[in-house]
Amino acid sequence: MIGERLTQAKKCSSQKKAQKTGTESYFTCQQCGKSLDQHRNLQVHTRIHTGEKPYTCQQCGKNISGKGNLGIHMRIHTGEKPHTCQQCGKSFTFKGNLATHIKVHTQEKAYTCQECGQSFTLKGNLKVHMRTHTGEKPHTCKQCGKSFSQKGSLIAHMRIHTGEKPYTCQECGQSFTVKGNLMVHMRNHTGESPFTCEQCGKSISGKGNLEIHMRIHTGEKPFVCQQCGQSFTHKGNLKVHMRTHTGEKPYTCTLCGNGFTRERNLRKHMNIHTGEKPFTCDQC
Repeated sequence: MIGERLTQAKKCSSQKKAQKTGTESYFTCQQCGKSLDQHRNLQVHTRIHTGEKPYTCQQCGKNISGKGNLGIHMRIHTGEKPHTCQQCGKSFTFKGNLATHIKVHTQEKAYTCQECGQSFTLKGNLKVHMRTHTGEKPHTCKQCGKSFSQKGSLIAHMRIHTGEKPYTCQECGQSFTVKGNLMVHMRNHTGESPFTCEQCGKSISGKGNLEIHMRIHTGEKPFVCQQCGQSFTHKGNLKVHMRTHTGEKPYTCTLCGNGFTRERNLRKHMNIHTGEKPFTCDQC
């Protein structure tokens, strides 16, 4: 009887080994059907379904499902970037980020918008792009209620409320809330004007400035005063105009206390006190 049981056990063991040897994966998840080559890998995988995260980062307290994943997570704190691009030498914390970066060199754009045909390297970028068609703006400012299609746009917007201007010009010290604005500003120092008006040939430093300049040719005046109906090409001009209705005069002469709606009017007024006469007659 005992000998028969030993024989059956050996036979069963032999069949199990044969099954494991004959296939690449042996252990199957009962939740989703995924097969794994080792029992411990199945245990780790099962945590996806149970939500179990037994490993905790000692640096930030985040809970992680696997010991290996904890090791990868630690690179955020150590700054380790073991995955390096062979094309340009740029390094990455995660292997997946390197794989995504490689597409910059291969110019592979596997994700295409079915609405307009524009293609993207990342699936996430396509998802964000689709909001231009759907009008979805899931990121909302808790201060003023304004919504945005991208999280980065909300972060930049929040600086209006906080007053934070993290991007500073090394030439003149002027600070900006958005990096792109600093880049455009730097062209004032470099003299670079990469955008050209097709109507008059004038070179412009920024794309936004070119759009504003085009209103000279189109006659467009999108900023309308709600008090009197007068229209303006620039938003700043409307803001100055509104002072005629509110009576606001934010620029004050320190010598006599006289107030002005525009800074240039104050500068002109200062000539009365200094005696400066900057304009000379070419005739006499």
